[in-house]
Amino acid sequence: MAYIQAATVFQTRSQAEAYRSAEALARQAIALDGADAEARSTLAAAMLRHGHGDYEGALAEAEIALAMSPNLALACGTLGETLIFSGRRKEGLAAVQTAIRLDPHDPKLAIRLNNLALGLYFSGEYEAAVEEANRAVRSNSNVPYPYRWLTAALGQLGRTAEAKEALEKAIEIAPASFDMYVRQRVPWHRPEDYAHMIEGLRKAGWKG
Repeated sequence: MAYIQAATVFQTRSQAEAYRSAEALARQAIALDGADAEARSTLAAAMLRHGHGDYEGALAEAEIALAMSPNLALACGTLGETLIFSGRRKEGLAAVQTAIRLDPHDPKLAIRLNNLALGLYFSGEYEAAVEEANRAVRSNSNVPYPYRWLTAALGQLGRTAEAKEALEKAIEIAPASFDMYVRQRVPWHRPEDYAHMIEGLRKAGWKG
């Protein structure tokens, strides 16, 4: 998980190197203990990001983890994230909400709320996406991702003044993160979802 965060959060390692290492280590953990649901969940997270987004492989590992430990919030959250990015948004949103209910004090709560925001955004539910993005910001204002989805949703709603403020914050907090997710499509974003995000950002005033 540290390798995944090094690429997705801190940009201290290249995506290809980090996801390859994360997947290899998770597989090693499973070889040592095939009944470790957290290792299965981490493998699912790595598979989602590695290559071009292995949705089916990630879903399979997350489902194995949940079969082993039905109340593991990590497994529910990873399953939900994978479902959302694979286009199964309704199921994905429900799984993420279950993860939050199972562990409402999870240190990664802001990430879970961010996944709700982007899942709602992809579904065209922009008002609800704004609400969840704001909840994510209140949960941890240093996490940069929610500002991007807040910007895009506000842009879609034509709330340009608020959108501009959110855009400035998104870039200011973590310019490298914004650049990574916006100027190129990360492997687990489907082309149509990436285009949808860019559309909202442009409506918010992004000129890149």
